[in-house]
Amino acid sequence: MDPTAAASGEAAGGRGPVRRAVLRTAFTATVIAGTGGALAPVLLRGPGAGAPEERGAPEPERFWERYRGREIRGTATVMVPAGGQSRAGEAASVAGVPDVEVRVDGRPLHVMRRADGSYLSTVNHYESFPTLLATARAAVDEIGTSQLSTASPHTN
Repeated sequence: MDPTAAASGEAAGGRGPVRRAVLRTAFTATVIAGTGGALAPVLLRGPGAGAPEERGAPEPERFWERYRGREIRGTATVMVPAGGQSRAGEAASVAGVPDVEVRVDGRPLHVMRRADGSYLSTVNHYESFPTLLATARAAVDEIGTSQLSTASPHTN
């Protein structure tokens, strides 16, 4: 038997349960503060203060420029599926399908949108880019003086 232990099995002085309670309280407070800090931007954003897509007025990304002697054009809009309107005419809470088109010298560049909102192309499909313009510029850098194929990558 341990001579420093009391009859109830606690250490002499009764510090065990008090220390455990203090540590639990500190841990709980830290978890609550961290969760509150992470959720604050979401909870404090009022209606109509979100991104244009959340306000029901998607702003398309459009560009046209000459880059390294190549003409690059692109557009990205959000298409709301049929039935995506409520009776009051406001956009319902349905996910929009992005419609993306990029052309290099008039030839289509196949671009895909990733789940995180970035883009990748078939020319450089191991790297993603934050905007369509950055994706098109990277494709032009990669193909150099070559031309894109006129065939669609999805034909048999």
